[in-house]
Amino acid sequence: MSRVNSPAQPERTPDGRYIVVKGRRWRATDPKIPEDVAADLRRHLMAARRAVAASRRNEDTAAEGRARRRVHTAKVALGERGTPWWEQSVAERRRRWEDGAARLEDTEQPGEGHTTP
Repeated sequence: MSRVNSPAQPERTPDGRYIVVKGRRWRATDPKIPEDVAADLRRHLMAARRAVAASRRNEDTAAEGRARRRVHTAKVALGERGTPWWEQSVAERRRRWEDGAARLEDTEQPGEGHTTP
């Protein structure tokens, strides 16, 4: 049974460290991050990206800077930026995503909170 709106998984390099999108290689999310934590980090990432777009539309450079810092924090927490996750110990990886998640919760903007179904 296939889902109509199920996103296809991107192609991965043989070592699993990168995904390939339109011929371009991007660092993959750290596979050790528990799925519920990774989903929360992705929620923060997408909210921050929307905040970047809104601040650009409003020509608010201060808000744009804050939003871009939140994007960066989420990407680092996911393991997609910063020290490569495959070069970190399990303890370092856990500390990276836990610290990132805590910082993102602390800087969450109004209207970005969890939604209930």
